[in-house]
Amino acid sequence: MELRSETCDVCVVGAGPAGIVLSALLARFGVKIIVVDDRADQTAVGRADGLQPKTIETLLMLRLGQDLLDKGVRVFDICMWRSENSSSGQAALRRVGREVHYPAGAVDLLHPFILLCHQGMVEGVFVEDLRQSGFEVQRGSTFERFNYEASGGQEETLTAVYKKVDGQEAAIKTNYLVGCDGARSRVRQGIPGTFAEGNSQDSYWGVLDGELDTDFPDLWSKTVIYSEEHGSVLIIPRERNLTRFYIEIKGQQQSVDETFVMEQARKIMNPFHLEWLTIEWFGNYRVTQRVAAKFSDAPESVACHPQVFIAGDASHTHSPKAAQGMNTSIHDSWNLGWKLNLSIRGLAKKDTLLRTYEEERKKIAHDLINFDYEHANSIAAGDARALAENFRTNVGFISGVGAEYEENVLNLVDAVPSGGLQDCHALKGEARVGRNLPPAKVTRYIDDNPVDIQLDIPILGQFRVFILADVIKASGFLRGFSDNVLSPSSLISQLSLAANESYSQRPRPSRADNTYYRPERYIPWSNLFTFSLITSTAKCDFELASLPPLLSTSKWTVYLDNIAAHDTRGQHCAQKWMGSMATEEVVLLNVRPDGYIGSVKKFDIIDEGAASKAAEWLDEYYDGFLQVTKD
Repeated sequence: MELRSETCDVCVVGAGPAGIVLSALLARFGVKIIVVDDRADQTAVGRADGLQPKTIETLLMLRLGQDLLDKGVRVFDICMWRSENSSSGQAALRRVGREVHYPAGAVDLLHPFILLCHQGMVEGVFVEDLRQSGFEVQRGSTFERFNYEASGGQEETLTAVYKKVDGQEAAIKTNYLVGCDGARSRVRQGIPGTFAEGNSQDSYWGVLDGELDTDFPDLWSKTVIYSEEHGSVLIIPRERNLTRFYIEIKGQQQSVDETFVMEQARKIMNPFHLEWLTIEWFGNYRVTQRVAAKFSDAPESVACHPQVFIAGDASHTHSPKAAQGMNTSIHDSWNLGWKLNLSIRGLAKKDTLLRTYEEERKKIAHDLINFDYEHANSIAAGDARALAENFRTNVGFISGVGAEYEENVLNLVDAVPSGGLQDCHALKGEARVGRNLPPAKVTRYIDDNPVDIQLDIPILGQFRVFILADVIKASGFLRGFSDNVLSPSSLISQLSLAANESYSQRPRPSRADNTYYRPERYIPWSNLFTFSLITSTAKCDFELASLPPLLSTSKWTVYLDNIAAHDTRGQHCAQKWMGSMATEEVVLLNVRPDGYIGSVKKFDIIDEGAASKAAEWLDEYYDGFLQVTKD
């Protein structure tokens, strides 16, 4: 009997952090989705609870997260305590170290803290965002299997089968399937060769969330406590006056109850008083560090694009003690969402673009496992020096801003020798290919508001092209560049026409918050590109109307580089990004929809052909993975 079926562009399995973020992103972009989850409701207790600085920034880029910032607990430091047996046989517990979690000199962050808030709170933000776009999670729907069906074109149709609450099976016809269904992912099991690679350690931990009565002084810091005799405790402050305890279970016991864990904590933290007033959640786990062999169904040797993907815990698992799991899962989806959107719209060279998901996120997963192994061992051993060194070495990665992608078609390091054009590795600033756009403060020209440049332009699935230039001295370059980009023969112009047609047929949703954020301000002539000018020229020295058409129509993305005092490091934007710039130089930065720098180049305006070379360079970059005609 043929199953009753629904149709969509993307079927997302699982509505945890990876699944709900991917669903919300795709819905915002105008993609038709169906998201199924076997749970009756979003996460109520337990599970992940820490948002790293880059994740906070990502939420703010989406105009989300302020409520979490208001309600969550901010942790700025990490403390180490240690108890060792003395010659008298008595154990003395003492603080042996305190470190700033994110030292200002080590990593450049707008939010230099971990934000502790329950996973269910984060899911709730995205469930509501999904609802604003007109979609709901299909709860109580258990994914069973998927299969391929020939469609007569280059892309097969997928059929995903799930079981409803009443036990009846139903089907979903979809072009893409994404498994965000956890460590025991059924979607992963359906992809040939996509087994999890890695090891389980002989290390068991209990996790306890509750409200405490204690005289321990560092309860509101992230704190590691080690006892030679009884093992380790990691303490994490939580919202609503809760505290999370990760407690090492020593010996042969692999599964214990909360009473055992509470008593173990008291032994480790003796002589401090420790009494639980309430218990909200308890669990125990074995430390497992694994990465899936493949993140998609694309055969390595066949020129075809993937259609089935896995993200979040379905693709990587590790210990929870470094507050990385939810963050990494969110950014798996952050990476995949815009690539699926452009592929569905026929604007991408699918085999090229979609394969970069596995290239980029598998590398990050392995980086995470390597860090997590050392981090978990340092906590278990109570080694304050090793733990501090591990943090200093990996502080950028831990925060999220240091999660870097290697060179590929999206992260293009130009090898042209200097002499008019310069290799980006010759640049001395922090804006490097494969990295997140560094934070910087600028003034928005149109209303004189000070803004964070990396946050100000809303995420609409578009690329951002930043132009750093002196408006007066580079006036000829800017006009020539504008003419070349807007020419009907330019790839940027042709891609923009194709994108505009696509969004007219398949528009982004009409959302209530659009009334306030006005997305049309940022895509005045192209749904695929936002052009932005950053200049040190004084506001009184030029008018928006005097700029060439490419920029005069982009009046909400013209910025003045004049408020270095407000910056995290007291630097002008151009200085921070590029190191130094002569007034005869112009810089172009291509920034991907996920905020990563794709390519960067300096141009010398003294070169008579610099404007046309800049436009050609822009076309060459996007020609690597975008296309005008649909498949």
